[in-house]
Amino acid sequence: MNKTVNINLANTFFHIDEEAYNKLRRYLEAIKRSFAGTTGSDEIIADIEARIAELFLEKLEHDRQVITQREVDAVIEVMGQPEDYMVDEDIFEDQPREKTTANSRSVKKLYRDIDHKYIGGVCAGLEHYLGVDALWIRIVFILLAIFSGFGLVAYILLWILVPEAATTSQKLDMTGEPINISNIERKVKEGFDDVADKVKSVDYEKVGNKVKSGSKTFFDTIGDIIMFLFKVFGKFVGILLIIIGAATLIGLFIGLFTVGIVDVVHFPGVDFFDIINTSGEPVWLASILMFFAIGIPFFFLLYLGLKILVNNLKSIGNIAKFSLLGLWLISIGTLIVLGIRQAAEFATVGSSTVKEEFVLTGETDTLYIKMNERDRQYDSKTVHFGDMKLWYGDNDEAVLLSDDVRFDIKQSEDSLLRINIRKDSHGSTFKAARERAEAVRYNYGVSGNQIILDDHLTTDTSNKARQQEVRVTVYVPAGKVISFDRSTKGHVGRSTKNDRNLYRSSIVDYLWTMGRDGELKCLDCPIDLNNDDHDDRGRIIINEDEVDIDLKDGDDSFKMKIDEDGVEIKAQDNDEERVNIDIDSDRNSIKIKAKDGDTTLTKTIVKY
Repeated sequence: MNKTVNINLANTFFHIDEEAYNKLRRYLEAIKRSFAGTTGSDEIIADIEARIAELFLEKLEHDRQVITQREVDAVIEVMGQPEDYMVDEDIFEDQPREKTTANSRSVKKLYRDIDHKYIGGVCAGLEHYLGVDALWIRIVFILLAIFSGFGLVAYILLWILVPEAATTSQKLDMTGEPINISNIERKVKEGFDDVADKVKSVDYEKVGNKVKSGSKTFFDTIGDIIMFLFKVFGKFVGILLIIIGAATLIGLFIGLFTVGIVDVVHFPGVDFFDIINTSGEPVWLASILMFFAIGIPFFFLLYLGLKILVNNLKSIGNIAKFSLLGLWLISIGTLIVLGIRQAAEFATVGSSTVKEEFVLTGETDTLYIKMNERDRQYDSKTVHFGDMKLWYGDNDEAVLLSDDVRFDIKQSEDSLLRINIRKDSHGSTFKAARERAEAVRYNYGVSGNQIILDDHLTTDTSNKARQQEVRVTVYVPAGKVISFDRSTKGHVGRSTKNDRNLYRSSIVDYLWTMGRDGELKCLDCPIDLNNDDHDDRGRIIINEDEVDIDLKDGDDSFKMKIDEDGVEIKAQDNDEERVNIDIDSDRNSIKIKAKDGDTTLTKTIVKY
């Protein structure tokens, strides 16, 4: 058991072992003795202590760690023994000194050189870092500022983000020199010599006049103002980055924790995730991958904000940085693979078809079509995913349910009633898609003159949600009267044709008969319907067979119809036809008629 001592080294608090403390104390006392009587000795000692404190901080893993003799020996090995750097200025001044430090550093760091600055010291600092004369760097910035404006923006950003070399250690870091006793001593002496030279060469009369007129140069004043404004802006940006990064990480953590809890208790939403999931990975793994993929960039955003606000923020280290980068790349790559596998499940469509014939035995010629509506009292328990729902029945048994059911009415070839049921589903292969289609459950039936169709389909949750749908085609004999129940509204398909060009959701309001041309004929439509929909403003019908647009506004109207017969466009103003374009696909002709006032232009183009 060893006794520990609390010390304050360069305004930094440390816990140190008593034996290590005695060794460090003797080491610092020896350094003080070696610099006794040396010009600037106090500043040299202060810089040495600051450098030793910096080395201790690099070796500490947490604040309560105790410094032992091992850390002290490592610092002494870097800084060197005092006797190795005692300099006699009267002899061997030009003889190179022998370096005894084993771990001398030669890596340069980017700082702003305020001792040789012209505006902010950016170019002077880049001179040390890049090894290029500052004059050429300034010329490059000026040219970029003149021709693109990028030079000014880059200079201001570097001015804000790059710290200035204020201490002796930072100045040595800027030039790439090892931070040891010898270099600290030399750098401090150079500073004192520069001050002495400036004092000797100063023009006191000129200085007096300058003091009277103002002590700062124009560039210094402008520079201070700009630096103040951008520092304020930089602090604001730092705070904003911290808020965004922290809020996102907290939200992701809460989401990750919540998903883990609901996965354990089998929350319905998580069950539905299993239904749409194809890769087979558990919910918690997907949530962790999303947490890393999104959270790591926002963590670095948070870290950047802290770096902007805190000047002496300790680095997380290259190991941590590269580990997080590798983890992020793995998460992104895994999510991409899972996404591709998910998309592949919808690459192929498979179908299963059921055909059945019926003999109509009803007492009347009217055929009634209605939908068997499901019990909707459990809708509050459903979880939606597009047209597909995860539905819970009476016994809370989960099934997949979809309302994607459509039926079309077409002419039968004879007097028999035929019903064709086609069930579709997606899958990664045709076989898998067809098997899912065959697993779809859909009920229908014919009772007398009544056709009853389910308004929904169901399938087991093991078949997963793969855009299952049902398309029903009812083949009705010619001359048969058809009455649609209100429950069929919204389920009539696009291939059902009628002689009034009514939209498919509107035909359920009237009584129809099957024509011999395969088109429904209206029996009770109003005479003034005139092939138009109920809206006096016109209609818009766009489907796979035709485009029929008829718009009205008072006496003005616009009509455009595109179908297999060709293209017809008409525009009327105050009941007077202004434009009529008719493109006949059968006769290969184009007729154009345009009228402006009393002038009428007619043109017919015939292609032979």
